[in-house]
Amino acid sequence: MRRTKIVATIGPASREPDTLARMIEAGLDVARLNFSHGTREEHAETISRVRDAASRAGQPVAVLADLPGPKLRIGALVDDFDFVELGSGDALVLRCGSNEPGTDKVLSVSWAGLPKSVSAGEVIYLADGAVRLRVEAVSEPHAEVHTRVEIGGAVAARQGLNVPGALKSLASVAEEDLDLLRFGEKIGVDIVALSFVQRASDVTSVREHTRLPLVAKIEKAQAIGDLEEIVHAADCVMVARGDLGIEMPIEEVPIVQKRVIALCGELARPVITATQMLDSMVRSSRPTRAEVADVANAILDGTDAVMLSQETAVGAYPVGAIEMMAAIAKQAERVAPYDTWIAQRVRRGTRDPAYMIAHSACEAARELGLAALVIPTLSGRSARLVSAHRPNVPIYALSPGRETVRRCGLMWGVQAERMARHEITEALIADAARRVVELGWLKPGERVGITAGLPSGRPGTTSLLQIQEV
Repeated sequence: MRRTKIVATIGPASREPDTLARMIEAGLDVARLNFSHGTREEHAETISRVRDAASRAGQPVAVLADLPGPKLRIGALVDDFDFVELGSGDALVLRCGSNEPGTDKVLSVSWAGLPKSVSAGEVIYLADGAVRLRVEAVSEPHAEVHTRVEIGGAVAARQGLNVPGALKSLASVAEEDLDLLRFGEKIGVDIVALSFVQRASDVTSVREHTRLPLVAKIEKAQAIGDLEEIVHAADCVMVARGDLGIEMPIEEVPIVQKRVIALCGELARPVITATQMLDSMVRSSRPTRAEVADVANAILDGTDAVMLSQETAVGAYPVGAIEMMAAIAKQAERVAPYDTWIAQRVRRGTRDPAYMIAHSACEAARELGLAALVIPTLSGRSARLVSAHRPNVPIYALSPGRETVRRCGLMWGVQAERMARHEITEALIADAARRVVELGWLKPGERVGITAGLPSGRPGTTSLLQIQEV
């Protein structure tokens, strides 16, 4: 059983029903919809296709809606060109708040406030950091930023623009994002990712508008200074290495990645490692050896999930990329430091009994040679806490809620299915023991640990562990 979860972006290369079905069969756990691209109609159709393919495969698949966030973008290009070529040494004007189609001399930028936020001598990046501009002058009355191209290259329409450092006048959560959030709720997404989070309040302000679990994407250098508070505020965290590698020196990104993964483990939050994990598979049927090592090391560091972006959205081998990710994960998990994880991964000292029950369950699984841990759960929290301790046995989560079952797709080592709701703890434990056999997960007579709470039927009351045969 593979424990590390796989998130894959759905795009033109992967949204056909047959392809989605093959991706689920290959190991897809969470389908990511990138709301920065595509129309609302396309996203609604895609989620319908994901649900249908998952139903036919008999596998729960969560849908993650990734909001654009306060990302600056250049506008359309003249004559509907796909890209313009910028040469080193060329002068380039950024016309801000304009919808005028751009050329290799003048590009429009979505945000009118840019001239107030940059000064002469500062650097601006285009094309995911491949193109570098140096600000020479700012004209606030004309909403223009005059730059010189230091490193040239091709720039495509509507690509992102990065300004390293904090842009305090740029709204952390734009009204457009909240509107997309409402749209995502309407079409039935399971999880929402927030882009360019800089502080914990960016997460808590969105939580006022939704009950959906929130993923805080760490891709701004400013987020590192408020990291522990952000992790506390979020339901999950993503190390988004693409923009992070532009916002800070690229050689620091691996250290930040390790730090984020470790902190998420301490605070029992799932963590996703993302961006260019198997980037060569956009064009090639095989990844590089360095990419394979990158994925394996993220798993050995303790990431809950690994994510594919362009590889599955526009790549030539979307199914093959998932198969490769699954194969790497299985090999890495064979040598993972389970004993160390159980003993040290989650921070001690919390007064919440659910943390102690989760730790005790994992210790019991190891010392008593249990076949599995069975976790009845309403919200998914009990499964998340057990998952955070990284037991070396399967974690079987059972819940009456379809959404909870799907959201377990982001939790390391958790396999989830539905069961009836019970108000009496004894009935809950008995039905959980019956259900895991009915599903074919365990054989009669195998010994397991089952967690439960008193009173039953209320979230957050996990307070006991029972060892028994199923």
